[in-house]
Parts: sequence; C-alpha cells; structure tokens
Amino acid sequence: MGDYSKALEFYEKALKIDEKALPSNHPDLASSYNNIGEVYNDMGDYSKALEFYEKSHQIYEKALPSNHPSLATSYNNIGQVYNNMGDYSKALEFYEKSHKIYEKALPPNHPLLATSYNNIGQVYNNMGDYSKALEFYEKAHKIKEKSLPSNHPSLATSYNNIGQVYNRMGDYSKALEFYEKAHKIKEKSLPSNHPDLAISKHDIGLTYENMGEYSKASQFYQRAVDIAQISLPSNHPHLQLYRQRLQDVKKKM
Repeated sequence: MGDYSKALEFYEKALKIDEKALPSNHPDLASSYNNIGEVYNDMGDYSKALEFYEKSHQIYEKALPSNHPSLATSYNNIGQVYNNMGDYSKALEFYEKSHKIYEKALPPNHPLLATSYNNIGQVYNNMGDYSKALEFYEKAHKIKEKSLPSNHPSLATSYNNIGQVYNRMGDYSKALEFYEKAHKIKEKSLPSNHPDLAISKHDIGLTYENMGEYSKASQFYQRAVDIAQISLPSNHPHLQLYRQRLQDVKKKM
C-alpha cells in the first residue's frame, strides 16, 4: 500500500520473534531480513537495504542448494539496490546470477523469469543501451501477457518500462501510448495515493515536456508531487525528482 513506516514496524516485530525462536541460519530469518531490506529499498535508503539483503543472502547461501529459487531472488534484490544506486555493472552481475538460476529452476513462462528479464532490461536502459533494453523488456512482456490477467499491476510495470525506452529514444508518441496503458491498469488496481501512481504521472509528464507541451507536463508533475507528498518520506529521491521537474517545467512556460 506504500505505507513504509507501518510495514517496517511490523516486519521488525516479526524479526524480533524470529531472532529469539530460530537458529541464526534458518531460512525464515533470511525472509525476515529480506522483507526489511525491501522496505528500505522502497524508501530510498539503499545502504540500509543492502545491509539487510546481504544478511539474508548469507543465510540462504548456507542453508539452500546453489540452484534454489530463493537464492535467485536474493541475488535479484541485491542487483536492484545496485541499480537504484547507479552501479550498473554490479547490478548486471547480480541480475545475471539470478537469471541463470531461474532459467534452470522454473518453467519458461513463469512470472519470475519475466521479472528477471525486466530487471536486466532496466539496467541496459539506465546504461543507455536502448535496443538491448527493449529486447529484454519485450521478452518480459510476452511472458506476462501469457501468465497474468490483463489488469495485473505487473503488466502495468511492463508497459511503463517499454514506454520509458521509447521516451529516451525520442519516440514520444510511442512512449505516451505505453505509459497510458500502464496508467489505466494502475488506476484500476492501486489505491489512489500509491507511490507507483506518482511514477506513472511523472513519466507521462516527462513525455509531454519532451514534446514541448509544458502546461500538460506541469499538470502531471503536480499530481506526482501531490501523491508522493502523502505516500513517501520527505527526503525520498522520487519526491525530490518530481519537485525539481515541476520547478524546471514552470520556468519553460
């Protein structure tokens, strides 16, 4: 629901019980560390996220066989933090370790494989290799279309990612088409103040800005700021980005 402080409060209660009741290398303890890492990642506190994801990973390495899907998820999570931190070569290294396990352990249309393709695509997108990014995003999208209902939030993420690549490639009408598909799904499936809706508003705003339609861009940036102010910590990188974009576009009007 995007209420990260509440999530953290309950995950930490769970962790205290797990730490007292379980041996130090028990997989449930790893899950607990993992959950806390995920919240810190969502909050934009990447060093904290890495700390908890690595605690989780150390347990999984000792407790599970080397091709276990949970180990792949663990590599994946660490890769995600490195991606968020802008360390793309590290991110790619962990995402590829994760992908190798998923390919061996899962059927070819499994949603986790789609997530994996998606994550690798995201790194290539961040590195500016757009044709590679599109290749992996489209692999992810094909799996999701087969395995998920048409209004699933994960499909929205997929449309969103493809839109982002087209935006960066300068094909703004294509970008808008995919961003709007993503937005329609998110509006149906998420609470009205969910942080993912702010991302969607921001992305549409950015496309309008790139097209030179500054008043439309301003409207979408403002909506992104409004949602993020309610749902994110005041120092979250996304909120700061939305405010900056809004400020910058107003100067162009």
